[in-house]
Amino acid sequence: MDILESIKSVLAPPHKAGYPFILGGIAVAVLGLLVWHSLAWLGLLFTLFCLYFFRDPERVAPPRANVFLAPADGLVVALEPAIPPAELGLGLTPRPRVAIFLSVLDVHVNRMPIAGTVRKIAYHPGKFLNAADDKASDDNERNALAITLADGTDIAVVQIAGLIARRIICDAVEGEVLAAGQRFGIIRFGSRTDLYLPEGATPLVAIGQRMIGGETVIAEVPPIPAAVIRTV
Repeated sequence: MDILESIKSVLAPPHKAGYPFILGGIAVAVLGLLVWHSLAWLGLLFTLFCLYFFRDPERVAPPRANVFLAPADGLVVALEPAIPPAELGLGLTPRPRVAIFLSVLDVHVNRMPIAGTVRKIAYHPGKFLNAADDKASDDNERNALAITLADGTDIAVVQIAGLIARRIICDAVEGEVLAAGQRFGIIRFGSRTDLYLPEGATPLVAIGQRMIGGETVIAEVPPIPAAVIRTV
């Protein structure tokens, strides 16, 4: 990302979830001008932070239908086989999982990793551990989506609350068809997003690699096994 693109990202319009915080900060700043100038500075700083945190830059998905994209900005903190959340009903077979940690400095908008139909959405209450910890996937508050691809394959994307995150927002609805890279939600103030790939998929990223939601290719769609290809 060059300097111009970085500036565009920082100055991007905010996500609608940030409007109450931004307007609240402006109100505090105006009140401070009337009663206490130190309060005005605090209100201004809070407003600027919220404008930065809730920024929602445009992203361009690669023109490839056979890849999985990063569902969020952030740092890859885990690459391992794992069982999808039980509430999605995707079975007990471990599948490749890519865990992305979002700090307060990252864009927190979640995006579809691939085109598909949102088959099921399941909320699970839990703790608010550090989202970078391994236990966060199982113990923290989360919102899980089961997504069915055009070939009938199911994958899962999980929004996970973090240490200071207290609000997971999911704008998608069950039965909705979404495109690769399309926005489907946001997590406020530090979080984690897990992507459960299909069996046989090989992640193309590494632990410590930085993701750009809706643009970074995480994996390719695994080929259909020869045994299941019908011969004419």
